[in-house]
Amino acid sequence: MKKTLLAGVALAAGLAFSGAANAQLKFGVAGPITGPNAAFGKQLTDGAEQAIEDINAAGGIMGQKVTLSKGDDVSDPKQGVSVANKFAADGVKFVIGHFNSGVSIPASEVYAENGILSITPASTNPKLTENPKANWNVFRTCGRDDQQGAVAGDYLATKLKGKKVAVVHDKTTYGKGLADETRKAMNAKGIKDVVYEGVNTGEKDFSALVSKLKAAGTEVVYWGGLHTEGGLIVRQMRDQGLNAVMMSGDGITSAEFATIGGPGVEGTLMTFPPDPRARPEAAKAVAAFKAKKIDPESYTLYSYAAVEIYKQAIEAAKSTDPKKVSAQMKSGQKFKTVIGEIVFDKKGDITRPDYVMYTWKKGADGKITYVQN
Repeated sequence: MKKTLLAGVALAAGLAFSGAANAQLKFGVAGPITGPNAAFGKQLTDGAEQAIEDINAAGGIMGQKVTLSKGDDVSDPKQGVSVANKFAADGVKFVIGHFNSGVSIPASEVYAENGILSITPASTNPKLTENPKANWNVFRTCGRDDQQGAVAGDYLATKLKGKKVAVVHDKTTYGKGLADETRKAMNAKGIKDVVYEGVNTGEKDFSALVSKLKAAGTEVVYWGGLHTEGGLIVRQMRDQGLNAVMMSGDGITSAEFATIGGPGVEGTLMTFPPDPRARPEAAKAVAAFKAKKIDPESYTLYSYAAVEIYKQAIEAAKSTDPKKVSAQMKSGQKFKTVIGEIVFDKKGDITRPDYVMYTWKKGADGKITYVQN
């Protein structure tokens, strides 16, 4: 009788251990994996995949291996909601994404309803972390448009004082939001825009816009939008003899900007945080990416950092319950990541936004890329 009981206890313990060893934490990464903004979707997926590979190789999180599901939102809000619902149905509890602010905001509401935590590496619109319908479950490893716009507006008012500035945006939550924040900041410092114009995403012909910019004597074009339309605007400005400098934000941080825009993108100004690839904390991860022939540019390491934060917060909370993990993330804990130390405020925003100015320049290899000023 005693032997049978001991054998049963041993069997139960063995099954429990086996269950723990085989348990899995379900993560999801979402962004524009296909479509015109696929370069950014690749950055998000590359970062999440490498971080999870590294974490699993080191034993996982609380003894559990992490699995990763991918969701392609094609930069479309409706598709983003579909991705969010699919993640919920599949039992995903932790999401890295989305890329576009206009997608992240409605998706975050689905996540909130389904008890899912999300960290975006790239969505910068202030409304994302101030949405009453999703106020417990949204975080970002990047800064906000009001912070980025303040840097751009100050640069226009001080470094480019006296220049005729046009403000152009793509009418999206991100693009118009960033353009308006920059415009507000430069207007407050006495710089009035000579043109304020919105264009449509997916548009190819900007000849009418360029004619309007030329007629206004535009010397600087502030672009609120992504690299796709931004590159075409630069190319068509040069084709029509307009040599105005373009300035933009983090939406053009892709090598594809130079491919689309051609030689005329040289001299473009851009706000973005200090290059995360140069941080000593990122050296090991950067080497792993390069071994796979991946350049971890712009948001790749911001995505990697999101996974690192999840791991540290789950372990500190001693729980995989997203609400407990969220509370831990808002507790003031200092997270060690590849992009440096991160602390979140009660909204889910980082407490150390640090935008600087870059210039797109031709390197020794002949390629045009962004270099910190």
